[in-house]
Amino acid sequence: MALAEALLRKLRESRTKYEALTEEISAQAQAGAGKKLPQLMRERGALQKQVELIDKLEDIERRRADASALLSDPEFSALAKDELASLDGESLALERNVLDALTAEPDDERRKVIIEIRAGTGGDEASLFVADLFRIYEHYFTAQGWKHEIFEASSSEVGGFRDLVLAVEGDGVWRKLKFESGGHRVQRVPETESQGRIHTSAATVAVLPEAEEVDLEINPSDLRIETMRAGGAGGQHVNKTESAVRITHIPTGTVAICMDNKSQHKNRASALRVLRSRLFEAERERQHAERAAMRKSQVGSGDRNSRVRTYNWPQNRVTDHRANENYSLEQVLAGKLSAVHEALLALEREERLSQL
Repeated sequence: MALAEALLRKLRESRTKYEALTEEISAQAQAGAGKKLPQLMRERGALQKQVELIDKLEDIERRRADASALLSDPEFSALAKDELASLDGESLALERNVLDALTAEPDDERRKVIIEIRAGTGGDEASLFVADLFRIYEHYFTAQGWKHEIFEASSSEVGGFRDLVLAVEGDGVWRKLKFESGGHRVQRVPETESQGRIHTSAATVAVLPEAEEVDLEINPSDLRIETMRAGGAGGQHVNKTESAVRITHIPTGTVAICMDNKSQHKNRASALRVLRSRLFEAERERQHAERAAMRKSQVGSGDRNSRVRTYNWPQNRVTDHRANENYSLEQVLAGKLSAVHEALLALEREERLSQL
């Protein structure tokens, strides 16, 4: 196998860390300190594939050595050559898996995210674009078999959304949806445009890994929790009780509001989930900025303020500016984002390999 010794060394280091984590998990379980266990389990789980691969590689090398020793024996040389050819095939098949495993990160395995979609420049047209993005994502969630739940929705007068906050859960959620973070731009003729002129509007998407208690501990005394009546369309839809909840993290000023449920208890729990994830993402961004400054680059940062994608209605085209690729607008509107994400995953893999 043509893998560099440095990569093999990293695999062996991962196995050593995996064994150390296994011992720590056992010790934590015996001590009854279960709060830290989910994080330790996630860290160990992210290393498991690497451990399995280095075990397979070392087994191949042992079998290769045994076969090579038989090449000089006339009785077994033909069998030895067949075995070596078979081992070469096994090694080649493992190479891609090894590179994928080495570029994996613990967060890739996260199954829960918070998505925030907000209207940007463009007024009513921007709010309609938020609704379009939400429909695209709903189609995609269904195709992936993921569950989603709306936490907050602020409707516009024209049937769109000024902002939308939802939770999504399922296998591969973070690994794929993180690429949606950033500025999304739409170019089309609004329904209210009598002259047929193309307008440009924008929305921002932020995808946050949903933080668990083990990721971030919040001091209850740092929270200000307020209740209020949720706004509605009038009539029977007006919320006559104070079921909406606003939670403010006093040290940072971070705010989360949830009003989608009639139950104050459920809204409080949902708002806390959003708040925790926003605080966790702020800390992740701080750490990422420190690492980026050290290596003087920030490739694939997922900066939510950067323009990542343009949706051009007249040309039936969607352009992802990171992959520098065009896709069918009809396909994207139907929620078929897999081709987009595969291209971005390939770019991410190359970037991670360059950092090894």
